[in-house]
Amino acid sequence: MEAVPDRFEHASDRAQFKQPAHRGGIELYRAHIVRYAFEPHTHEAYGFGVIDAGVERFRYRGSDHLAPPQSLVLMNPDVLHTGRAETEHGWRYRMAYFDAALLREVSGEADWSFAEPVLRHQASTQRAGAALQALWAADSPLAFDGALLDLLQAVQPHARRGSSERASEVDVPLQRAIELMHDRLADPLTLADLAQAAGLSPFHFQRRFKARHHATPHQMLMALRLFRAKRQLAAGLAPALVAADNGLTDQAHLTRRFAGMYGITPARYQQQARAGLSPASPPTA
Repeated sequence: MEAVPDRFEHASDRAQFKQPAHRGGIELYRAHIVRYAFEPHTHEAYGFGVIDAGVERFRYRGSDHLAPPQSLVLMNPDVLHTGRAETEHGWRYRMAYFDAALLREVSGEADWSFAEPVLRHQASTQRAGAALQALWAADSPLAFDGALLDLLQAVQPHARRGSSERASEVDVPLQRAIELMHDRLADPLTLADLAQAAGLSPFHFQRRFKARHHATPHQMLMALRLFRAKRQLAAGLAPALVAADNGLTDQAHLTRRFAGMYGITPARYQQQARAGLSPASPPTA
C-alpha cells in the first residue's frame, strides 16, 4: 500500500503545527493550501483563525461556506468539516485549537458556541490575527499565555453563552452510538453494532445519523480515530502503535488517512508537535 509523500504534491501546499511545551490543551496551525482538499475531520476543540489571503471553501454542518481574506473563522468543537481552495492561488490561514477546559480556564467562562463559522468583523479579525502571530512567535511561556488571553478576548464578543446544544436537543440514541465509537476506536465496528447501541434498525440509524451530523457513521468514526491518533503522536507514541491502537490496518494506512484529514504525514506532524516553542519559518506564499 503506497504511503502519502512526506510533502504535498504542489510546491506551495504547506502546513505546520506547533504545541507549547508548557501548556496543554492548545495547538497552533498555519498553512498555505492551493490544490489539496481536506477530508471530513474534527478537532474536538474550538477552532479560531484568520484567513490571510485567498478564499477557502468548506462544508460545515451540512452547508458550504466561503471564508474570504481578513475573515474570522469560528468553529465549535466536534463538528466535522472539510476544506479546499476556492481561488486559483489557494488560501493562507492561521488557526488555534482550544480544548474546552483550557478555554474555560483562560476566559473564566464555559460553554461558548458560535452561530456561524465565518465572520466579517475588521476589528476582531485584526486583533485575533495579532494574537495568533504573537502565539506563534512567543519566546517565553509568559508571553504565550498572555497571547492566549488576547486571542480569546478577540473572539469572545461573538460567542453565545450556554451549551451549544440544550439537553432537550441532544439526540440521545445517536449519542449512545458515538459513545460506543469512542469506547471501541480500535475495533472493526459494523453498522449493526452502532444501530444496536442506538436502539434503531441499521439503515434507519444511518439515515438519522447523517441527517443529524452531515456525515456517515464511518466518516465520524474515522475522524474520531484520527483525532485520537493526532494526540497520541503529539505525546510521542510510535506511528505503528498509534495505527494499531486506532483500528487502522498498518502504519501506511495511518499515513494515508492522516494526511487526507490534516494535510501532513504522521511523522512530520509528530516532529512539529513535539518541537514545543522552538522557532519555525512561516509557509511561503
